[in-house]
Amino acid sequence: MDTDKQKRFDLRYLQMAKIWAQNSYCQRRQVGALVVKEGMIISDGYNGTPSGFENVCEDDNNVTKPYVLHAEANAITKLARSSNNSDGATIYITASPCIECAKLIIQAGIKRVVYGEQYRLTDGIDLLKRAGIETIYMNPDEV
Repeated sequence: MDTDKQKRFDLRYLQMAKIWAQNSYCQRRQVGALVVKEGMIISDGYNGTPSGFENVCEDDNNVTKPYVLHAEANAITKLARSSNNSDGATIYITASPCIECAKLIIQAGIKRVVYGEQYRLTDGIDLLKRAGIETIYMNPDEV
């Protein structure tokens, strides 16, 4: 695929991840993720509590509860319950991944990460680069 066409697709999937993030019940920050393989969305996720828990992400002091799942973790673990796999896929995330999610991305065989917001900590992106995973920052509001 030529680079202009790939960039357009990347932008559209990132915009879709941003819309998907609106499903999150988290008040402090809403994050969305889409896993795309061979031109098809094979999984999606947004940050929130585990299945069966109340849809409240923050405690009374507005601190995120420790068991809240990140969007990437939700999208990747959802694949474990499907017949799909993420080997060679691209994940689109509205924010750069933390180091824990970066480890999941590596283990899931994802080869590209496109993200739309730089987080203050770069350890997740640094780890992905060290693993040879292509990382692309693209602000969907600037393009």
